[in-house]
Amino acid sequence: MKILVTGGAGFIGSAVIRHIIDNTADSVVNVDKLTYAGNLESLHSVDSNNRYAFERIDICDRIKIDKVFREHQPDAVMHLAAESHVDRSISGPSEFIHTNIIGTYTLLEAARAYWMSLDPTRKASFRFHHISTDEVYGDLEGPEELFTEITPYQPSSPYSASKASSDHLVRAWARTYGLPTLVTNCSNNYGPFHFPEKLIPLVILNALEGKPLPIYGRGDQIRDWLYVEDHARALYKVVTEGEVGQTYNIGGHNEKQNIEVVQTVCSLLDELRPDSKFRPHVELLTYVQDRPGHDLRYAIDASKIQRELGWVPEETFESGIRKTVQWYLDNSEWVAHVKSGSYQQWIDNNYGTRTGQA
Repeated sequence: MKILVTGGAGFIGSAVIRHIIDNTADSVVNVDKLTYAGNLESLHSVDSNNRYAFERIDICDRIKIDKVFREHQPDAVMHLAAESHVDRSISGPSEFIHTNIIGTYTLLEAARAYWMSLDPTRKASFRFHHISTDEVYGDLEGPEELFTEITPYQPSSPYSASKASSDHLVRAWARTYGLPTLVTNCSNNYGPFHFPEKLIPLVILNALEGKPLPIYGRGDQIRDWLYVEDHARALYKVVTEGEVGQTYNIGGHNEKQNIEVVQTVCSLLDELRPDSKFRPHVELLTYVQDRPGHDLRYAIDASKIQRELGWVPEETFESGIRKTVQWYLDNSEWVAHVKSGSYQQWIDNNYGTRTGQA
């Protein structure tokens, strides 16, 4: 099978591509615009493989997307290309509307035109897999509640609203035009090659440099943490074995408060870098003003994908976070290349104005 992966140079997309090339006989066409979070170095281990191809294209460019479909003739699409950082969506929502909504619409129309041109056998086997987030569901109220595949959408940020919109578009194209789609909604991912603006890599790298570890509010926000390589396995299973028209929630079964996550990272750094002059690293923890509309708790019910497709995460949070911290310690060159001037400017702009204890 040949799979067209959008956003394949991003954190989750690159994990999906590495999984496919390393563990299957399938081929991959990586379509990525290479924005600030896209990094081809994350694909260095597979980029010389003859089953891998890269096209630098904006998914909003219909002419170029049509050309990719014509030239590469994919059997499936895994759509991961998206602007994905909540804080960036608050300070600048326009890019999120453009990429996540207009980009998904453009890709759907290109995929539909291509799908309609296929012979009956290939048309019947074609799949369009849209990868989304649990943030579209909004905030959970009770401590026992879980997001299921039929939880109503209540997005809280420009990011989650744009992803909710893209989910609705995909389902509408399935209902109206018959496009064979699948949708997955995942919990917070973490692991190797994560762009260092997100919580876990930001804490690791700041702690190593003796910089403050910024924690929103009281740090009591609860998230379900999913190791990115477990997520990649789940996504491949959905696109190859999932039932057309279905939605699958993917979670790690690891609910943690943000403050717990930071404390765990600090403890691991104390252990793995005993010569650090910043030990104990937890003393670098700094509480900052919470962001607007910050949801308190997300938690995924992933029983459907386990029951129907036999997927369960292989990593516990304890095993996954240890692997993640060790990876960042072992890959300082990748980190140095990623930490560009524009990244540093954004970190300063976002956290520099959130001073004082909440």
